[in-house]
Order: sequence, then C-alpha cells, then structure tokens
Amino acid sequence: MPLILINHILKQYMIKNSFFMSMMLLGISTICWGQGKTKTASQGNAITKTEAEWKKELTPLQYQILRDKGTERAFTGEYWDNHEKGIYYCAACHQQLFDASTKFESGTGWPSFWQPIKENLISVATDSSYGMVRDEVECSRCGGHLGHVFNDGPKPTGLRYCLNSASLKFEKTESKK
Repeated sequence: MPLILINHILKQYMIKNSFFMSMMLLGISTICWGQGKTKTASQGNAITKTEAEWKKELTPLQYQILRDKGTERAFTGEYWDNHEKGIYYCAACHQQLFDASTKFESGTGWPSFWQPIKENLISVATDSSYGMVRDEVECSRCGGHLGHVFNDGPKPTGLRYCLNSASLKFEKTESKK
C-alpha cells in the first residue's frame, strides 16, 4: 500500500528531483516501519514495545500511569510514606531512578525526591494537559510517565520530583553496621 501511494504522488506531481524523491521515500518508509510501536527514550539502551506488550507486562494501574500518563490519588500509593533505605526503579523497565536518601516529606501525598540518581536516567517534557503547563518526568529508557517536577523543593536543588508510586518499584538496601 505505501508503494502505491508513493507512485501515485510521484506521478501526480511529476517530481524529478532525485534528492527530494529519496528523502520522501526514506520518510515514508520510516513512518511505515514504525507503525504499531511506541517510540521511547533517547538513550542507546531504549526500550521499544507495542502498547499490547506493555499491557501484558504492567498492572492496569501501572499501565494507566506509565503509558496513558495518569495519576494516582494522593495518599493512596504504596511509597508516599515509605521511609526505608533503598533504590526506586522504573516499574516498567527496572531502570534505577531515585535513591531513598533524596526522598523528602512534601505533604502532597506522593513520593517526592529532590534529585534523581543521575540526570540522564530521567527526561523532562512539557505537559500542557488539564489547562496547566507543567514539567512531566519520564523514564529515559522506556519513556514511562513517572510524574512531574516542580521548583518548590528543598535545598540543594530546590526541585520536587513528585512521582506516582505505581510508576516505581522500591528495593530495600541493607543498613551497614
């Protein structure tokens, strides 16, 4: 079907510029090749899966938050009141995201952190849903929606990464004695 469309376009407009035709063919083939996949992340180890694959692997709540950019209700998530030492991972791809030592009580009812383990483990995108403009936080590996970041956090960064518990998995670390 895409080749018939290309042929029709070329005949209709009588395009003779071979460079333009090459670029158009490359663009259309790239679009056709990527159909049905979710393009995610900017790192070399990016994870690309279909939405059907994500639905099989995630719980309904995780899917709603990580893939559909939903939000859990305040004070209902598993980790909003967690005070144990450990690491928070992406619930979809198990990439390390936040160390519990950067978690703080924000009073919002969601787990809040003042910085990720490394900046390249998350990405920030503009979210203009619900008539607001916010900075959305995503996992840099799988593109999963984690929550939002605000400029009202504690020192030293002044940031508050306000995340959904369902987008995270916590692994406790043993205390050194």
